[in-house]
Amino acid sequence: MSRFWKIVLLVVAVLVIGFIGLHLLNGGKHKGEASGTAAGAGKDGDQRDTGPVPVTVVDAIRQDVPVYASALGTVAAMNTVTVSPQVGGQLISINFKEGQEVKQGDLLAQIDPRTLQASYDEAAAAKRQNQAQLATARSNYQRSNSPEYRQYVAKTDLDTQRNQVAQFESAVAANEASMRAAQVQLQYTRVTAPISGIAGIRAVDAGNIVSAGTALVTLTQIHPIHVVFNLPERQLPDVRTAQQAGPVTIAALDRNDSHVLTDGGTLDVVDNQISSDSGTFRARALFNNTDNTLWPGQFVNVRMQLRTIGGGVVIPTQAVMRGPDGEYVYIVKPDSTVAMQTVKSGVEVGDSNVQITEGLKGGERVVSEGQFRLKPGAKVTALKPGETPAAPTEAELKAAAQQQGGGGGRRGGGPR
Repeated sequence: MSRFWKIVLLVVAVLVIGFIGLHLLNGGKHKGEASGTAAGAGKDGDQRDTGPVPVTVVDAIRQDVPVYASALGTVAAMNTVTVSPQVGGQLISINFKEGQEVKQGDLLAQIDPRTLQASYDEAAAAKRQNQAQLATARSNYQRSNSPEYRQYVAKTDLDTQRNQVAQFESAVAANEASMRAAQVQLQYTRVTAPISGIAGIRAVDAGNIVSAGTALVTLTQIHPIHVVFNLPERQLPDVRTAQQAGPVTIAALDRNDSHVLTDGGTLDVVDNQISSDSGTFRARALFNNTDNTLWPGQFVNVRMQLRTIGGGVVIPTQAVMRGPDGEYVYIVKPDSTVAMQTVKSGVEVGDSNVQITEGLKGGERVVSEGQFRLKPGAKVTALKPGETPAAPTEAELKAAAQQQGGGGGRRGGGPR
């Protein structure tokens, strides 16, 4: 490359670098002016009075607050029995409907009884035979042992006759035992319900040959019914204290806590140990369940009332804010300004309220909505729950327009 071209390239590079530097310098100047303008506008905006802040205000009320322990529970049948025959044979009839509620002692199924009936008849016939032989042996012994015949009968023969009487008496007793055993087996051909409950889906059909122990159907007792649930170990003292004070009432709710299924339950038993794996203990509630609301295997939310706090201070949950120093609320003073008040929340009250244990008195006015726009000392317009701010009047709109116009003129007329 010649020296001429080297000089040309050097000049071009210098011009490009100079152009870029000038562009950057002008851009920074414009940004600085824009920032200054924005800062001035912000300063002027801060100086303008925006007026009272509309907020929703409620009164802190005093009421009795129930204290609950809640947990997820499982509905369990009080008794569950798998019905099986105790003798084998052909199943000649099914006497229940699946899903039907049966009573204790109702006939569920019938097994062919003819074989066992024959065994019973055979035992009865053997008994009558031995009874006849017993009657003959007794007559012979009584005659041989009478005073007029005793002297002609050898003592050995007399002993033999007496032993025959005892032998036939034992045979008759054995026959009676056989009859009772056959009768019991015969009764087993009628399969009856051992408990009252709901019949499930049957496992066999009529006409099948079943043996002893074959499952026919499962009965589930649901009146009354149990709900088993777990609670953390820290609540055990409260549960035991409530249990000692009297019956502990329990309600069963749906999985969303939106509907009470039944509230007539009571605490039945608390397990005798705490699980070292989960740090929880088991408890069981008892419900009458007369309307079949609860069903075995169902998941429900259990709500157990432990005690009642008399005259607790209650406010909406959304009124409580959380900051670096803990929980606080905004209190509305008589001059319509707000002050920040540190509080300590307690138990939940319903779905939307909370009990305040410290920092608030009954009757004080607290901000429940709109508090994110507040700071201590701010002026507010108190609205009732559900109330909306009133629309600005024409005079207020004109005043706001004049204020904005005057502010713009002052910014435009200032020194440059």
